[in-house]
Amino acid sequence: MLDLNFFRKNLSDVALRLRQRGFELDAEAFQALDARRREALTEIESLRSERNARSKEIGTLRQQGQDTTDAQARVRVIGERISELEAGAQRADDEFRDLMTGVPNLPQASVPVGAGSDDNVEVKRWGTPRPFAFTPKAHWDLGADLGMLDFERAAKITGARFVVYKGALARLERALINFMLDTHTTRHGYTEVLPPFLVNSASLFGTGQLPKFAADLFRVEGGDLWLIPTAEVPVTNLFRDETLSAQDLPIRYCAFTACFRSEAGSYGRDVRGIIRQHQFQKVELVKFTTPEQSDEELEALTANAEAILEALDLPYRRMLLCTGDMGFSSAKTYDLEVWLPGLGEYKEISSCSNFEDFQARRAGIRVKTAGGKSEFAHTLNGSGLAVGRTLVAVLENYQQQDGSIVVPEALRTYMGTDVIRPVGG
Repeated sequence: MLDLNFFRKNLSDVALRLRQRGFELDAEAFQALDARRREALTEIESLRSERNARSKEIGTLRQQGQDTTDAQARVRVIGERISELEAGAQRADDEFRDLMTGVPNLPQASVPVGAGSDDNVEVKRWGTPRPFAFTPKAHWDLGADLGMLDFERAAKITGARFVVYKGALARLERALINFMLDTHTTRHGYTEVLPPFLVNSASLFGTGQLPKFAADLFRVEGGDLWLIPTAEVPVTNLFRDETLSAQDLPIRYCAFTACFRSEAGSYGRDVRGIIRQHQFQKVELVKFTTPEQSDEELEALTANAEAILEALDLPYRRMLLCTGDMGFSSAKTYDLEVWLPGLGEYKEISSCSNFEDFQARRAGIRVKTAGGKSEFAHTLNGSGLAVGRTLVAVLENYQQQDGSIVVPEALRTYMGTDVIRPVGG
């Protein structure tokens, strides 16, 4: 959520910056609603002063033994008008809150202006795609040939866009999770947390998924519980409605969770294979910082995610997202895209964002400085990495002509083998 005072004082600039990210702010409606709200509050204060003065007058009249009927009637009329205005102001507050909660974050000045993914800017490229003496296969064919990815039985027991891992690929998924967590906790300074996979509506509001993206979520019937779309939600909300000490920041957490997304608006995109599943695993990186720290911490967080790709020797590129391609809550985002030879393209494997104080305002996360000043914290998060997509990258980049998969050196102690061979092979 944006700072209301900044919003009011810089309405034209805010509207322009929002337009750059594809959001049309109805500035006239905002001004009219804000004016109605402030006029009501001003009249309420004036009437309260008048009521206080007339109440004192009634006291004086009573001391003098005079009739106070008319004065009391006037006080009642004033009280009724105050109640009417307060109800109107509350309605305006509710409308105002609804308006503000639907407004996305403002992009930082360093974010390129653009309409969509074609306008994103490549800022780094690492590694060289491997040459193959044969035509590399896509991961869904590799998994089927290995006998270790079963989409048909997953569809039978659950539905479309789910998969069952078997044998060495189930172990590879687990190896990747442990490798990522071990790297981030022992080398990058993160503290591991294991949060609930179910959250309440307040948590999803705090990180910006509700109310706007309810259609992309899975809700549990009969109560206020939702399956998490990412560990960002429960981990960020660990400090909801709390005040942190500036001397304790930055706080760096990493978490492995399953993630669940309906992705109602993504039908038809990447539906084959395991690129876009309703259930998937991620290792998430989450940071809480002071406003002064967040830009530097975004660069560090992104580098931490890149370190996993480099340790696995997977070619990737870093993309700076343009204004029209950023997420709702983000002020600046880098996407990491890994090379997938079977698909012949780079594919997103991590999204690293600085939300500045946008989420903290919604979630009530404050920080108190050494001088006693209270301000909203800055929050950041990024995948470190999406586990299923990393498994896809390993399969496609390390495939051999005989159908086997070479295990990256960094994973061999976790796997207990250096080659994954087809079942019965």
